[in-house]
Amino acid sequence: MSHEGAFTYDGGKVAPGETQNIRYGISETYMGDPVRIPVTVVNGTEPGPTAVLTAAAHGDELNGVEVVRTVAHEWDHTDLHGTLVCLPVLNVPGFLAQQRYLPIYDRDLNRSFPGSETGTSARRMANRIFENFVEPGDFGLDFHTSTRGRTNMLHVRADTDSEGVERVAKAFGSNVVIDGAGPEGTLRREASERETATVTVEMGEAHRFQRELIDRALAGVESVFAEFGLRRTDAVRWPGWRTVIDGASEKTWLRADVGGLVDMHYDGGDLVREGESVCTITDPFKTESETVIAPFTGLLVGVLENPLVYPGNPVCHLVELDASTRRALEREQS
Repeated sequence: MSHEGAFTYDGGKVAPGETQNIRYGISETYMGDPVRIPVTVVNGTEPGPTAVLTAAAHGDELNGVEVVRTVAHEWDHTDLHGTLVCLPVLNVPGFLAQQRYLPIYDRDLNRSFPGSETGTSARRMANRIFENFVEPGDFGLDFHTSTRGRTNMLHVRADTDSEGVERVAKAFGSNVVIDGAGPEGTLRREASERETATVTVEMGEAHRFQRELIDRALAGVESVFAEFGLRRTDAVRWPGWRTVIDGASEKTWLRADVGGLVDMHYDGGDLVREGESVCTITDPFKTESETVIAPFTGLLVGVLENPLVYPGNPVCHLVELDASTRRALEREQS
């Protein structure tokens, strides 16, 4: 995992001890002008692993943008052991339009990896990003938020069957790890299958900076860097309690059975007990109401922010906790 020498990409290289801020062309507009993404490569003077930090694969998911920018430009990398590749905005067209998907044919960039030189526009963009800056990495942190109208507590999604991926996930130090390989075409799955052990960090909601979550994520990045030796500190974090939600754990999106206005009774990160009312849905006159009941005791990982629902819309993401984890969470919340 230890590397020496220059970091190379199609079009240039970054020598040891050098930092480059690159506007890297991944496509062209209808006018033939280049579509460029910002990339910062910091190559340490000392050998070590290559870390890849990515954000805004969905263009309206902004919390991770600030995490990656802060690591790239505000941290002191004088004693960096290894190489740091920071891509704060993968989906520049979506970022400029402030929408989730690529405006071109509404494609999802995060279902297009590892990409193709001769495929769709999204797959061509993904290919340029992946081959030059993701695949050369030893491990990766891919930052996301919930989609518009919902919010997620900070947690990690990772394929813990992979020893390398599990190491990254645990080093990040979140309370919750949701286990799974992820859908085909996602950056974390495709990178991990190609030996760049990558996890997804979910945090908060779209269209905003949430400082508390950003600071917690930065502490997680520092912990991972300490675990892999990029920063010679003892900052590897233990979050106090941790639960890994795997295939044997009960988990579900609770959905509205009626349309109306939602009154959530809990926030993301709260413990909800079996049989308790998670939220109430009412009509405009408050004459008709429907209560959504927790089918098991668990943790609210994601909750609705936009209080308007159609039948079938998700209102929260509930995951099961074992007894010891419930006790630890209760102690923390009390």
